[in-house]
Amino acid sequence: MDSSINSAKKANAQKSRSTSLNITKWIFATLIVAVIGLAGSFIGGTFYPNPWTVEKLEDQFHKKELSEVHLLGLEEPEFEYTDKESFLQATLKCVQYLNYTTDRLSRVPTSIIIAMAGVESGWGTSRFATEGNALFGVRTWDENTPRMKAKGNPDAAWGVKKYVTKCQSVQDMISILNRHPAYEEFRIEREKQIDKGKWDYRALMVRMNAWSTNPEYAEIILQAIVDNKLP
Repeated sequence: MDSSINSAKKANAQKSRSTSLNITKWIFATLIVAVIGLAGSFIGGTFYPNPWTVEKLEDQFHKKELSEVHLLGLEEPEFEYTDKESFLQATLKCVQYLNYTTDRLSRVPTSIIIAMAGVESGWGTSRFATEGNALFGVRTWDENTPRMKAKGNPDAAWGVKKYVTKCQSVQDMISILNRHPAYEEFRIEREKQIDKGKWDYRALMVRMNAWSTNPEYAEIILQAIVDNKLP
């Protein structure tokens, strides 16, 4: 009887050791595969970057940014200014805030936005800017949209859109560039520049000619960037 019990115990112990050994081997093999996979990803990512992987990581990073904005409770900054310099700073703060809530592929270079806002609104002094918070003179033919008529053309079918805040005017400008068919070439060029990791303001501005009827508009904005030492 005792002999049978001892034999059973020995058999169970041997089975247990065998099972543990198999589990250890499986864990070890899994670790090796994982290490090889990570090493391959590191080497491949270092010497032969995978665009899909890079884009996925960037999207994850942007989602993290949006999550942080939500957690921090960030709100649209006040757009306060008394002169040209403070107008530049107010516009910059607005753009920085909007960039947190705008997909990186849909962003517009900060310097272009600031220069356009300044030129279009007389650096925040125009009637449209002071009375309607309109920094870019965006026109609308929709009678149900809040708008202002130009003093020199009060009977026109269109008016300049009004906004609750000036930062909302900036947001609308970015939205127009991202959706309007007239700026498709701008969006294509922007995507190329994002892939290269470097902005070419001139190449972008010449693809935004639809924004103004002035044939020199691109040069005016580019000069404003230089004159005001925008990055």
